[in-house]
Amino acid sequence: MSASEDHTIPPANGPGAEAPTEPALTTAPILSADEQQPGMPPGEPGSPAAVAEDLHTPWGWPDLILFVVFVLGSSVVLPILAGLVAVLWWGVKPWEIETAPNAQAAILFAGQALWSVATLAYLFATVRLRHGGPFWRTIGWRTLRPLYWTGRVAAVLCLLGGVGLALAIQFSSVFVGKRVKLPIEKLYQTRQSALLLMVLGILVAPLIEETIFRGYIYPVLARGLGMSAGVVVTGILFGMVHAPQLWGGWGQIALIVAVGIVLTYVRARTGTVLASFLVHLSYNTTLFVELYVTTGGLRHFPGSA
Repeated sequence: MSASEDHTIPPANGPGAEAPTEPALTTAPILSADEQQPGMPPGEPGSPAAVAEDLHTPWGWPDLILFVVFVLGSSVVLPILAGLVAVLWWGVKPWEIETAPNAQAAILFAGQALWSVATLAYLFATVRLRHGGPFWRTIGWRTLRPLYWTGRVAAVLCLLGGVGLALAIQFSSVFVGKRVKLPIEKLYQTRQSALLLMVLGILVAPLIEETIFRGYIYPVLARGLGMSAGVVVTGILFGMVHAPQLWGGWGQIALIVAVGIVLTYVRARTGTVLASFLVHLSYNTTLFVELYVTTGGLRHFPGSA
């Protein structure tokens, strides 16, 4: 499992300068002096002046490598802690973990909650304590400052875009099909497990995943590989993280990669994680609303006992 304000684009080169006309992938909202990121001025090596201001983050490849090490380590330790939390807090029987959907969903919920807190703490320590500056703005959460619409209209368009993306993915999934039962489907067998996953998917996943992928990872990839390649590679990484849940459904994995690319493109086009978050939030919410309706209020799941 976050409101926009009305803003106008300040002149690019002082009073009287004309605002840019047609936005492109390499164009990002121009930030005022107090919004520019600390630690990497445009002329610094590794950050050419042509790079958009929203990509001038104070972390780079070494920090990204350390973050990957942290993620790999936490993916081993935290599931064990999640199992203990599920057993002690929810009263899950250890012998039920491999067979009961409720037990598996409880462990997934606990593991995701622990991982989310640990990851935000790690990023906060990296961004705020090491480099200084406000955490959320430094990691890419800026107000929507579109070229053609007010911030509120842009926010509504992002939400509508998420609905459209969800419908497009659902329509496309009819053509890719699947030959096996996906691992994630095994968790959608009871109302309790579905509710836990719904909370994760709407309230936790968009916030955490956008902060990580579009806020922390994408700027480094865009500076090092170029913005277009950065968009694609970030989308692929996003899809690969979700691949274990969809293992065996190669078409579904390809579709989630496409979703990751679209979300990163939105981030690149607007220059703010807030935009991709709104699209992601609306996308996930639309899918869960569809699930709620098609299962009779999370009561009738196909293939459930």
